[in-house]
Amino acid sequence: MKIRINFLIISILILTATACHQKSDEKLSTDLITNPNSASGIQDTTKLPKFQFECDMHDFGKVIEGEKLSYSFKFKNIGNSDLVIAAANASCGCTASEFTREPIHKGGDGIVTVTFNTEGKNGFQHKTVTLAANTQPNNFVLHIKAMVTSPEKN
Repeated sequence: MKIRINFLIISILILTATACHQKSDEKLSTDLITNPNSASGIQDTTKLPKFQFECDMHDFGKVIEGEKLSYSFKFKNIGNSDLVIAAANASCGCTASEFTREPIHKGGDGIVTVTFNTEGKNGFQHKTVTLAANTQPNNFVLHIKAMVTSPEKN
């Protein structure tokens, strides 16, 4: 009985030690992160980057099911430091995105291209892509929509 308890304790210790040890190949530089919030409640966002999109919503109109549609959202960094997009997350597996990966300097331009695969879709479709960036707020949402009709209805 005592051997079982000792074995159990040793097993738990080994599992705990190995579970807490995680390696990460990607390291995010702390130079890219600025939190303007302070304990005083005063926010200074004047030094942060800022998106200025030409538009944040695109309507493809009436399309035929099976088409792959793409639109490039263009933006400018109107803030006061480099803008970095960390991720672009689509609301659906039918939507993909590509974005400018290098830092966009103050006054610089960037693009987020959204591709929507209408295969298997029918009716009104509204999809989003949420950008995670070093802006305040740190998320920005782009929208696409389309009215998808089946080929035999056209």
